[in-house]
Amino acid sequence: MKSLKVPTYYYQQFDADFSKDVPAEGFGGWKKADLEINPEHTALVVMHAWDCGTREKYPGWHKTVEYFPRASDICRNVFPELLRTVRNSKLKLFHVAVPGEYLNKYPGYEAAVKLTNEENKLKNGCECKFHKIIDREEEINKLWTFWSDNVVPGAHNKEDVQLGFKNLDFPDGAKPQDNEGIAVNADQLFALCKKEGVNHLIYVGFAINGCLLVSTGGIVDMVRRGMMCSTIRQAVTAIENKETARNELAKELGLWFVSIISGFVYDIDDFIKALKTYSEE
Repeated sequence: MKSLKVPTYYYQQFDADFSKDVPAEGFGGWKKADLEINPEHTALVVMHAWDCGTREKYPGWHKTVEYFPRASDICRNVFPELLRTVRNSKLKLFHVAVPGEYLNKYPGYEAAVKLTNEENKLKNGCECKFHKIIDREEEINKLWTFWSDNVVPGAHNKEDVQLGFKNLDFPDGAKPQDNEGIAVNADQLFALCKKEGVNHLIYVGFAINGCLLVSTGGIVDMVRRGMMCSTIRQAVTAIENKETARNELAKELGLWFVSIISGFVYDIDDFIKALKTYSEE
């Protein structure tokens, strides 16, 4: 099978120029090249694309996860054409979700569980700091309580966050179809990759500097297993703070970080055009 040529962004993290006040300003920065990928060994991964309800239904959750409107816009306006194009191509399509009863109706999740002969140990929730997974002494419990009350999500928002997680589902723009593989942890995703011969994962979803990087089944986990991990600029957003949100600076840093630790960054129009052209040949 011939390779698929895609315009690809990469970040040139060299050479520092020590004649400058800030040596890093000598780096080459963002560049673009036409690079080839093998569609039979590549998969798009839709990670943690959630239907998080409305602001009216879970006001506390929306108050602490400010990127929900941007994520909803991506689900409505970016994912449909992207996923349709991938489904009509030779690329595989995987989903990384969080545990919950909503997964039981999808045959792709049952297949991933069977591949690893295990259920995810965490039920009805996200593998995150709000769930007890190891024994904790009184002092650390106090620290975690202070953290969750004063950092994220805030004491007054906890109930909404917990309720939201209990009612998670896939959004309309990113619901798995047919037997598309669904994993809830790194072992299950890696098992899907081995079964399908995939060695390059292109991540989309939420958020590029959060779950996509560090949650189980995210980029860090899969790089440790030898996978190349890339992303698509317009199909991700980021966790922003007060100082970065206006210009989405955290997203820019997230894209840069992916490009220097694990792979490449694609533009949505370039990616879709290349896939469609390839499929028509």
